[in-house]
Amino acid sequence: MRLISSMQISGRLISTCKWTVHSIAALVIFGALTPNGAAQANPAAPNPAVGQEFAGVASVNQSATPTDFQQRYPRYQLHIGDVVDIVFPLTPDFSQVVKVEPDGYIPLHGAHNVHVAGQTVPEVIESIRKAYRETLRDPEITVSLKEFEKPYFMVSGQVARAGKYDLTSDTTVTQGLAIAGGLTKDAKHSNVVLFRRAGDGSVEVKKIDVKHMLNSANLTEDVSLRPGDMLYVPKNSISKIQGFLPSASTGVQMTPVH
Repeated sequence: MRLISSMQISGRLISTCKWTVHSIAALVIFGALTPNGAAQANPAAPNPAVGQEFAGVASVNQSATPTDFQQRYPRYQLHIGDVVDIVFPLTPDFSQVVKVEPDGYIPLHGAHNVHVAGQTVPEVIESIRKAYRETLRDPEITVSLKEFEKPYFMVSGQVARAGKYDLTSDTTVTQGLAIAGGLTKDAKHSNVVLFRRAGDGSVEVKKIDVKHMLNSANLTEDVSLRPGDMLYVPKNSISKIQGFLPSASTGVQMTPVH
């Protein structure tokens, strides 16, 4: 019987591993594999990866118009715990300082409680005016913020430093990713997801092709972040299956039996 040396076996295995890596990479590139390794029947079918990882989101609204995300200078929306100063210049007895309660309501003197969480200051003024319409006729009202939540945004997924960051000035998606240390080598930067919570409790979702924006030097879709926004960077297809691929350095060593 011919004894095959360990060097010959290792060489064949390395050759086989290289062929396997190249074959799988080609299949992934041409869309023959999905992230789960199954054949993709419909090329237009949506990738469920993001939806599965964020299955805890109760309500998602993907019908947001580009204008909703492109708004450059959005008004601040009240949050739970904010403190507002309500002034009635002509009827000062109704002036008061109130705090937004855990349920989103504020208590009002001589009127029913009003839900203001998620509203801007002009909207709060209109809500208070409606609450007092049976007591005061067309009252003049001013509302100012005394204490409020410090604006922030969050970045998760394939970035160098995922976490929560202060939103101290006008910051776009690409700038937010840079603040988080940039994308990792495993990032799918053609499919960055922006989550934005709306005032009614639903979540608006926008997918952003950062790769195309940067390669084309066109930042038209580089939307400004709002307080509470979250950016999620998923893994690319290669990195998802890389752990299951054999290493090219794998070999078999045979010890002759004496």
